[in-house]
Parts: sequence; structure tokens; C-alpha cells
Amino acid sequence: MIDYMPFLREQKFPLIWCPGCGHGIVMKAILRAIDKMGWEKDDVVMVSGIGCSSRMPGYVDFNTLHTTHGRAIAFATGVKMAEPKLHVVVVTGDGDATAIGGNHYIHAARRNIDLTVILMNNYIYGMTGGQVSPTTPVGKMASTAPFGNIDPPFNISGLAEAAGASFVARGTAYNAVQLGRFIERALQKKGFSVVEALSPCPTVYGRRNRYRRGAVEMLEELRDQSISTTQAAKMSPEELEGKIVTGVFVDVDKPEYTEQYDRLIERLRA
Repeated sequence: MIDYMPFLREQKFPLIWCPGCGHGIVMKAILRAIDKMGWEKDDVVMVSGIGCSSRMPGYVDFNTLHTTHGRAIAFATGVKMAEPKLHVVVVTGDGDATAIGGNHYIHAARRNIDLTVILMNNYIYGMTGGQVSPTTPVGKMASTAPFGNIDPPFNISGLAEAAGASFVARGTAYNAVQLGRFIERALQKKGFSVVEALSPCPTVYGRRNRYRRGAVEMLEELRDQSISTTQAAKMSPEELEGKIVTGVFVDVDKPEYTEQYDRLIERLRA
């Protein structure tokens, strides 16, 4: 067990997150992973855009940037290019990263720039009105889908894998210990790393979709629907319907962007 208090800005409490929101669980998993890395706080930069998850930089005692909607990865890229020795962590949501920020997401993965993206997926725009997000399941309710969503959802971990990320994993707020291990591995990886964290939103998503027991029921659903990559490999597409596959999907070593850029500069100087 770690002492979380040195990593927190106590004067910024209480949190803005609703009771039962999974983002606090994810934040503690991030802090445990950073503590295990042994990094100095001044060497860590946390960057976010707009959304419920993006409030996190206000609560942690690192170098932090709370930026514009969908632009967290763009700002983080600038930080990493200017100071490659810094450990840059992006906290973002399914709407912030893969809707308005979708191009930044896929091109940072394509470049393989050394950023760690913790993407909290709660299936909805929780802060800005309860609209459909790129991950809202078919048939689920949102303010912009009062009769049920008909858009097929993104597999946002698969999107990062296809775009060229070095590390991709998915975990849930229910299995917080496993999620922390995935984040630790992502922090260790040199290159673009993504950890998708399934996080319940009982207030905006849960109420609209009639989760009568709120966060407890939503966490139980994460528990019951989750299967490992090993289990998934033995199942048919029909059996995988409605399941959440958790685990590490990509863990490869490949050239990292800032190092490639520095080599280009040295070659031109020579």
C-alpha cells in the first residue's frame, strides 16, 4: 500500500467526480504505477483535454496541463518534443480522444511518440450533456439518442493497435489491481502506449440506461462481462458478443519518434 497524499493537491478537494464514478479508481491505479516507477514528481507531466476524466490534472501534484477539447495529445506531443526526458502521461476520455481528438490519437500512434495515454471509457459524454460518444453501445440511451443509439461503436484499443502503437491494453475499474499493472507496463514502454480503462458513469450513462443499483450494478456488469485475451482466443465471434476482452493486445519494440527526430537533427548538423 502506498501513501497517496504526497501525489495529491489536497487543496483542490473535494473531487468534482460523482459518487460511484470509476475515475477515482483509475487515478489511484495511475498513482500506484508512477510510484512503482520511482520517478521524481517534477519529471512527470500529466496532460488532459476536456471531460470528466480530464479534471484529473487538477488533483495530482505533477507538472500538469488542462487543455482544450480533443487536443490533449497534441499538447502532450509539444511537451515531449521540447523536453524528451520528461515522462508525459495523457488522461482522456472516449469522447475527448476518439471523437474531436481522433486524428491526434491515430497519428500519435502512427508516429510512435513516447506518450502514455490512459483513456477512460465510460461510453458517453459525461460532463458536456450526455451525448453519444464513439463507444456508446448500440441500443443504449444518450441525450442525442433518446430512442437508442444506432451507430456501431469504435474498438478504441483496436484503433490504436491498427495505427501503430507500441503498447495497447484494456482493463476495468472493477479489477483495479490488474489495471494498475497494465498502466505500469505502459509507463515502462518506450513509444506510444494506450491503456483503455472501462470506468462506470452511474449519473449520466447509468440513469439514462436504467441501472437501478447504480455504480454497484455497473461494476458487477464489468466483472461479469470481462474475459481475458486467452479466453477470447477460444471463443467464436458469436460467443464474444457483449463481452469485454481485457489484457495486453500489443507489446512491441519499434523506433520512437523523438529519438528519430534527434538523429535527423544530428545528421543535418553533420
